[in-house]
Parts: sequence; structure tokens; C-alpha cells
Amino acid sequence: MKVFRKLVVAEFRTALREPVYFFFAFLFPVILITILGAVPSFREPSAELGGLRVVDVYAGIVIALSIAMIGLQGMPTVLATYREKGILRRLATTPVSPVALLGAQLTFSAITVVLSSIMVFLVSGIIYGVPLPESPLAFLVAVLLAVIGVFAVGLLIAALAPSGKAANAIGLILFFPLMFLAGLYAPREVMPDVVQRIADFTPLAAGERLMHEAMTGHWPNLLSVTVLLGYLLIFGAAAAKLFRWE
Repeated sequence: MKVFRKLVVAEFRTALREPVYFFFAFLFPVILITILGAVPSFREPSAELGGLRVVDVYAGIVIALSIAMIGLQGMPTVLATYREKGILRRLATTPVSPVALLGAQLTFSAITVVLSSIMVFLVSGIIYGVPLPESPLAFLVAVLLAVIGVFAVGLLIAALAPSGKAANAIGLILFFPLMFLAGLYAPREVMPDVVQRIADFTPLAAGERLMHEAMTGHWPNLLSVTVLLGYLLIFGAAAAKLFRWE
């Protein structure tokens, strides 16, 4: 546990030295929800969204965006860069195991997402009156489940990618279709039923669905929870097994 804590603290120190990471992890989701809320029609209740406003729905979607940026691009790129520069090779001579290293990355990133979520609701609530989730505990569970599902995919990318550029490219290829299915470009509620059904089995969309349900006072549905835990078990186990130090 002592080694694990040191790894998590080291990741936070490294991130604080990277202004680009800080911007996309903490500020970009807040800026995006602020811009979306500035559109007058997005502040009007919509029958298609069950009486919610578009800005209310997008509070969960921008958090999913933050999870995607960190889990599919930020984290895999960092770990693959560590391998490329020989940092992982040096760590291999220490008591640090692959599971501890990947777990530290997951923990650090999860804390980052939770802090980013707090900022999104704080700013959007003050400016546009976006309500807090009716079930705060359910929303926290939804965020954590989304993190472990998406980050398991990112960890597998990090375990296999030979370089930081390769990891970033793979993450980018996955980013856009997964964000489309999660409702970034149009809320899932207005998508055709077949697209929504496909989306239910993708990690970002499953996570966004859980967050949306928590916003209206519902607890996580069994399908989305099963999907996200499935990604953790399958992709997480593969990442630990296939992880290479060099």
C-alpha cells in the first residue's frame, strides 16, 4: 500500500506540471457546459427529454467527455510514453508490479474525474441553475462505474501501445464513435431505437445512461452495471496480463 500511495501521489505531481492535461481534465468540461448553456433554446424544457433542458442533460454528457479524454487518450498516452522513454523498464527493477502501476493510474484518473464532475455541477448550477443529481450517491456510483469501464479499455491500449503517439492515435480512433453513442453530438433520447440499443453495450454510453438516471433519482440499472463490470473484467484482466515493461 505504501508503494501504491507513492505512485498515486507521483502521478498527481506529474499532472500538475502539465498545463495541457490540467486544461482538458478540469477546465474543458466546464467551458463546454458553459458554452452550451449560453444557447437560449438549450435552457428551455424539452418534451423529447422528459421535461428536462438540454443543458441539464449535457451535464452528464460532458462528464462522460472528461472520462473519455482522460481514459482513452490521456492515461494511455502517459503510460505508453513511460514505456517509450524507458521509465517502465527502470520501474521493473523495483517492487512495483504491473497491477500496482495500472491501479495507481486508475485511482489517480478516477479522482480527477470526480473533481471535474464537482466543478461542472458547481459552475453550471450557479450560472444556469442545473440541478444537482436527485440521487447524489447513485450519481457517484455511476461515475465510478463509468470510469472503471472506460479506463479498462484505456489500460489495455496503454499495455499494448509501443509509443505515446500510437496510444494517442488508438484512443482517438475510439473516442469519436464512443462519444457519438454516448450522446455528445445529439442526446441519446432523440436517436433511433436501434442506435440506442447498440449504445447500451458501449462503456461511455452505459456510463452516461447511469448518470442520466441518477440525475432523475433512479439507481443504476442492471444492464449498464453489467456492461461496465464486464469491460472491467475482460479488458482489465487483459491489460494486466499483456502489460509490457518495454
